[in-house]
Amino acid sequence: MRIFVLLSRIPWPLEKGDKLRAFNQIKSLAQNNEIFLCALNDDKSVDKKEAAVRLMPYCKSIEFIDISKWSVLWNMGAAFFRGLPLQCGYFYNRAAHKKIHNLIKQIKPDMLYGQLVRVAPYLHKEDVLKTIDYQDVLSMGMKRRMEKVSFLKRQIFKMEYKRLLRYEHEVFDSFTIKTIISDSDRQLIDHCKKNDILIIPNGVDFEYYKKIASEKNYDVVFTGNMAYPPNIDAVKFLALEIMPLVWAKRPETSLCIAGATPDPSVKALKSEKIIVTGWVDDMREIYSKSKIFIAPMRIGTGLQNKLLEAMAMELPCITSPLANGSLQAEKNTEVLVSESAEDFANSILQLLDDSQMAAQLARKGNLFVKNKYDWNSTTSVLEKAMNEVVVNQK
Repeated sequence: MRIFVLLSRIPWPLEKGDKLRAFNQIKSLAQNNEIFLCALNDDKSVDKKEAAVRLMPYCKSIEFIDISKWSVLWNMGAAFFRGLPLQCGYFYNRAAHKKIHNLIKQIKPDMLYGQLVRVAPYLHKEDVLKTIDYQDVLSMGMKRRMEKVSFLKRQIFKMEYKRLLRYEHEVFDSFTIKTIISDSDRQLIDHCKKNDILIIPNGVDFEYYKKIASEKNYDVVFTGNMAYPPNIDAVKFLALEIMPLVWAKRPETSLCIAGATPDPSVKALKSEKIIVTGWVDDMREIYSKSKIFIAPMRIGTGLQNKLLEAMAMELPCITSPLANGSLQAEKNTEVLVSESAEDFANSILQLLDDSQMAAQLARKGNLFVKNKYDWNSTTSVLEKAMNEVVVNQK
């Protein structure tokens, strides 16, 4: 197949979940198909030459389309008055739309593949078979964030939630194939045919993420993009509510917060007991130097790649019911699941005090991800669905 892939961001470096998913799906799809990549770009700091070098082995052609900040402001204003989600306005640009349309005419792909509903305005009217990857449910992510912000922001988030909810429903029938990251996310889509959405989980590169023997410098670790609101919320909950309960019984316990672009509120958590690393060139070093991985997620949607990576590197993991709803690991066997600050603290103390239990949890968690979350096997489901509709059309 000739597959035209449209992304809202250049999928390199891999510091965000949507980039990681896009990069690995492109890599897997490229084994049997021709990939024509088009990615929007609003980030001047991205090294486009480096990104192209990383992506070229998997792509027949690559097109990066820059979107200026002035364009973003103008089109968000236009989206506001048109009743569209501001996210769609942020990533929409009329000149980019014309360029994308011309690329599609020139390439004549068998399938269009757009990641996230924010790119749907570029594709939904194209007369080509097309797939939309909801990935996770942006509307629900917005709804969950509403409760954590000020009154004024809450009104904006509420408006965006309602618009995203409506738009997720509206674009559904414009796409031949719909995909999403987990069944729990699928059930949040407001459409009578939501069960037609294909579940395409994320995966792990097991050749890259594997157990590394190393001295343990950190007792507890949390990783992720530290400018992402659900991660900011989780890490503040961890540092300000969970860890003080741990320190009351084990004052020497250390916490490492590792990930790109830490928000000022995350940087402010740094202390003698809390390390805030910022960008890390190789996250495997952080995982290998840690005793326990924790992801106390309270807002957000989708599958947490950080959990998959930590389990692949054979770390005992603790997470919340919200995150495990997508992960679907067996509670207390493959992962510990906690909800309150007290529960999380007790889980940390239990694993620190019982090395045999920690090792057993790590081994079973590792087997779980190896059996369920492999990029080639998850992406093969997507490829098979695309092939079937292309063959049937012919």
